Amino acid sequence: MGTALVYHEDMTATRLLWDDPECEIECPERLVAALDGLRQQGLEQRCLRLSAYKASEEELGLVHSQEYVALVRKTQTLDQGELQALSKQFDAVYFHPSTFHCARLAVGAALQLVDAVLTGTVQNGLALVRPPGHHSQRAAANGFCVFNNVAIAAKHAKQKYGLNRILIVDWDVHHGQGTQYIFSDDPSVLYFSWHRYEHGCFWPFLQESDADAVGQGQGRGFTVNLPWNQVGMGNADYLAAFLNVLLPLAFEVTVCALESIQRVRAAQAPHWTSLQQDRLALCPTPPVHTAVALTVPAATLALPPGVLHQEGSPLREETKAWVRPHESLFQDKALAALEKILYLLDGILDGQVNSGLAAMPALAAAATLGVIIQRCLSLGAQRLFCVALGQLDRPLDLADDGRILWLNITGEEAATQSMFHITTPLPGTTGGFLSCILGLVLPLAYGFQPDMVLVSLGPAHGLQDPHAALLTAMLRGPAGGRILALVEEDSIPHLVRTLARVLHGEAPPNLGPFLMASPKDIQALMYLKGKLEPQWKLLQVAAPLPGPCSLVA
Repeated sequence: MGTALVYHEDMTATRLLWDDPECEIECPERLVAALDGLRQQGLEQRCLRLSAYKASEEELGLVHSQEYVALVRKTQTLDQGELQALSKQFDAVYFHPSTFHCARLAVGAALQLVDAVLTGTVQNGLALVRPPGHHSQRAAANGFCVFNNVAIAAKHAKQKYGLNRILIVDWDVHHGQGTQYIFSDDPSVLYFSWHRYEHGCFWPFLQESDADAVGQGQGRGFTVNLPWNQVGMGNADYLAAFLNVLLPLAFEVTVCALESIQRVRAAQAPHWTSLQQDRLALCPTPPVHTAVALTVPAATLALPPGVLHQEGSPLREETKAWVRPHESLFQDKALAALEKILYLLDGILDGQVNSGLAAMPALAAAATLGVIIQRCLSLGAQRLFCVALGQLDRPLDLADDGRILWLNITGEEAATQSMFHITTPLPGTTGGFLSCILGLVLPLAYGFQPDMVLVSLGPAHGLQDPHAALLTAMLRGPAGGRILALVEEDSIPHLVRTLARVLHGEAPPNLGPFLMASPKDIQALMYLKGKLEPQWKLLQVAAPLPGPCSLVA
């Protein structure tokens, strides 16, 4: 599966026909500029292009009243004076003879993307739409928005596919009060918005845009507003909010919702060819998206299509030079494994491979990891984030000079030898593991901004396959996808397949039943955060721990 791009050039037809400084920024160029940006970056051709269709009036009725839909339909026949008079009945809105056509296309694009994702045609996608929708309410246009595209898409997903947990993330300078109103009492939709607020002095000037608006009735707790009361919020501010508010909520929803999605896919598979296939062949960049260097035949692993299995390498003499200080690597088997790993590593560092998975001999795991780190530094890596799980100590010959951030997740006590040498116990529950990732691992990773990430599952690492996959998937972001995952050569094929899939862009498997973090895990996390906060700014916001969740079969 790949990524869809949904668009229709007709959505540029509507434009302001009279002078109105408040509305003039909503122009066709907004949409054209976005598409041009995708083309300039070479992203459009990597997507599956889908042309938007016009949503039916029945589909519009999932959210909007019949009277309101009829009112917007009538704009097709109004002259300029009538359009201007109608527009003045709403806040920051203008109508055009093409508004009804364009707005139906915008909704249709959102619905088409939902269908493409939930039937397995693609894994994810982007709908470029105009007019926007998140201010629109059941019977009113508002803030350039005519029909609430995302709200209709969520209702469509619930009605057609039976989804019962949907997360809407509203990222805009303005609060999407229309979407909030529509789902304020609906516990099946979690609405999250971060927006400029300035203590209510920024449009739309609503008290319900503040943090204490949490929903109504059964929907209490399912409206989450993060209002910015200062201007000029930067990357660090959004990362802090992402790691400490949005992701904990999203993981709780995901853990609960995955069963529903899996049931939908299983039920629909006999009727949709796309659900019976793993991926669509799209143009990757770099030349190889994911490669593996393993000691078992590729045929025994059932790797995802498109994953390159490296069979050999031309680094024999160079590899021998690297192993001289390490007696455990003298054996032919260990030398052959290291040779493959270094060849894969070179491909990642020179931009030919995006991510990789490699097997290392169990008895030489520590020595292998030490050679890999030194090789990275010798090839110009300035910052290397190494996450070592299990019995893997930091190599003694590594300088503590800020180029290597070493995080060891073990069964031992929490400790900080320096701001770049950290040890944390392996949490015993799903909640504790998520808290560790969101409250420690990712803030360190994004704060360090590594050139490359190494994830090494060493002896007695103790991670279940879904947890190892989630950790690996989450660490693809900080280094732009440049990540090398290392496993012991006797690891079971299922773990290897799972890691290969998440490195190739697939979603991690279900984590299983959600259990709260233990007091011991919370204490260890808080201890480390207290020690490290002065040096790592992204740790300076206390992360809320994931809340209770119903069990997932």
